[in-house]
Amino acid sequence: MAEIGFVGLGTMGSAMARRLVGAGHTVRVWNRSPDAARPLLDAGAVPAQSAAHALDAGIVFSMLANDEAADAVFGDAALQDARGSLHVNMASISPDAARALADRHAAAGVGYVAAPVLGRVNLAAQGKLNILVGGADAEVDRLQPYFEVLGARTWRIGTEPAQANLVKIAVNFNIIHAIEALGESISIVEHHGIDPTQFVELLTSTLFGGVSYTVYGDIIARRRYEPAGFTTALGLKDLGLAETAAAQVGVALPTGPALRRVFEQTLAKPGGAELDWAAIAEISRTVQGAQ
Repeated sequence: MAEIGFVGLGTMGSAMARRLVGAGHTVRVWNRSPDAARPLLDAGAVPAQSAAHALDAGIVFSMLANDEAADAVFGDAALQDARGSLHVNMASISPDAARALADRHAAAGVGYVAAPVLGRVNLAAQGKLNILVGGADAEVDRLQPYFEVLGARTWRIGTEPAQANLVKIAVNFNIIHAIEALGESISIVEHHGIDPTQFVELLTSTLFGGVSYTVYGDIIARRRYEPAGFTTALGLKDLGLAETAAAQVGVALPTGPALRRVFEQTLAKPGGAELDWAAIAEISRTVQGAQ
């Protein structure tokens, strides 16, 4: 077993760090809000005093909320004494941020691999995530034993970290469409007196049996938007990443403005930012007066 670090102990990060602890690794954990580390320490993790201290372990995993958090936590100060270490960034960040972080790490002599994941907290807890990896082959080979603890499959996207982040953005863009399609179609049948749970069962048992339709169809039909597996605020962030990535290569996204509007309307509601991103479906369901 190895000593490793884990930085960023939100809902997903905590579930992933707990998997690594459970596999017998000594895991140094650090979070900007120290209280979040307590359950991991109780489970057998050890405290890191800073992100730099976590990097001292040689390999550090991170799961931070966005570009700004990753940039702030893994700045020059954190990397200055970490030559020879390897940072595995498992968050959904922009390709531009991934390139900037990769350059910063390279200048400090620190390895950098992007490994964003597909899956919600329940799959993280079970070690059944799909892990999208961008990085040098030798570094990915070194990390594979840890990925096997965290995920059901490792997808080697390319040797550039930003490539993995780009694919994750494109996947989330598809999920957003699935959520919105479910919300609109459920609204149609619901307004005509059809049981939404029966309708979702029909969809997922016949033509739309994928995970997104199964998971989000049930959430929407039953209006189970709390606790959030992935918040509306984060969903809008990822929509913005898709819009930016498309604009950079001249790809038109005709559905983008409409999707942005439903996110903004959801966020405008009290507490909307903390609801599961499936809550954007309620815009279609309530606009005609359904409650």
